[in-house]
Amino acid sequence: PPLLFLLFFLGDPFSYGVYLSFFRREVAGSPTYVGFGNFLTLASDPIFWQSVGNTIKFTAAATVLKATGGLGMALVMNQNFRMKAITRALLLLPFIVPTVLSTVAWQWIYDPGLGLFNRLLVESGLMTRGVSWLGNPTMAMVSLIIVKPWRGLPFFGISILAGLQTIPVELHESATIDGASTWGRFRYVTLPSLLPVIFIVTTFSIILTFFDFQLVYVLTGGGPANSTHLMATYAYSLSVGVGQMGLGSAVALSMVPVLGLLLVLLTFYVRKD
Repeated sequence: PPLLFLLFFLGDPFSYGVYLSFFRREVAGSPTYVGFGNFLTLASDPIFWQSVGNTIKFTAAATVLKATGGLGMALVMNQNFRMKAITRALLLLPFIVPTVLSTVAWQWIYDPGLGLFNRLLVESGLMTRGVSWLGNPTMAMVSLIIVKPWRGLPFFGISILAGLQTIPVELHESATIDGASTWGRFRYVTLPSLLPVIFIVTTFSIILTFFDFQLVYVLTGGGPANSTHLMATYAYSLSVGVGQMGLGSAVALSMVPVLGLLLVLLTFYVRKD
């Protein structure tokens, strides 16, 4: 039954997407078989290649920030301090709040006139006027990269914290007796023990970030001037916005080999180490 469930809810939409990618299909028209015509069209589409580059940069930057920040968060949360349980619960809020709701709040934060970031910059004297966070192509991508780790940190932090609590105390005690410093215990005891957990969490993060749609669609919509389109948002723009279902399906299908290559390289690097 679980296999039939997956085949129905995942296999059927995926198969239909593969089918559409080989047809020129408009919303109100009948499909016309074009073979690899949609993929050849994408090969000469500069926006498509820009979205591929944006997706890779966005995924890489967000994953690195989430991994390092999540590791630091887990190390802090593993210490004993007052109100530790409440603090851990509060740290889950960015991950629990619906994506659309939290992204709308970030839109207000990035507002060029009344946004929190610009007010802090101007009031502190660092700048004389606010920055157009979402109106400049470079700053818009930076803004996306800031929001994604903020939302994904709790997932990394809680997962790595669970891994920290499985490390036997005796290992740290033995390392301390042998004269290891705090950095030495972290490097030779803590980090090697956490590598399997970090690998699994990073793999999930890459998959979820690579296919991210809601955050980008709500915050920038792929703009300004298509500068923040990811492959998922560009596929949606072509399919729903323009009505080119076949071309949009070809973009979505193109995400699979790129993501597969990234995961293979990551797996090979970890096993090599």
